[in-house]
Amino acid sequence: MTATPTTNRSTSNEQDLNAARRVLQIEADALNQLKDGLNGDFVKALDLITASKGRVVVSGMGKSGHIGKKIAATLASTGTPSHFVHPGEASHGDLGMITPDDVVMCLSNSGGTKELSDIIAYTRRFNIPLIAIVGKADSTLARQSDVALILPDAPEACSIGLAPTTSTTLTLALGDA
Repeated sequence: MTATPTTNRSTSNEQDLNAARRVLQIEADALNQLKDGLNGDFVKALDLITASKGRVVVSGMGKSGHIGKKIAATLASTGTPSHFVHPGEASHGDLGMITPDDVVMCLSNSGGTKELSDIIAYTRRFNIPLIAIVGKADSTLARQSDVALILPDAPEACSIGLAPTTSTTLTLALGDA
């Protein structure tokens, strides 16, 4: 005997709710780790931003780029001049959008995003302050930055652990903070 469609959907609804609750719990746990791990580096990043005579230029590739656009928009909404520079476009002429008066904030969970390399090199060449929000403390981005805000080592909340879920939530929340 087969189950009725209502019974199957009821079971499916409960499975969907449990999956959603699992994702939210994983991300909530990671946010608590982020909160508990805030330290003086966060204050140093704020000091670089407030000392800047220019803008906060935010950059990131892929999902980090989407989060970066939101961080730049939030900063602008709250009175901190900022804009987003796409790292692929930066390598093809948009580095000129970054001035020595600016501070750059690069986002990358791996810290090894090759598209960010020209921005990193540009900030180092012209002594432009560089803030990293990054998942790997031993990454190129973290090592090259003036201040590295390291995300906690927390699992991605997607069912197979690959899609940027927890890492993007953490980056967004740190940008909001």
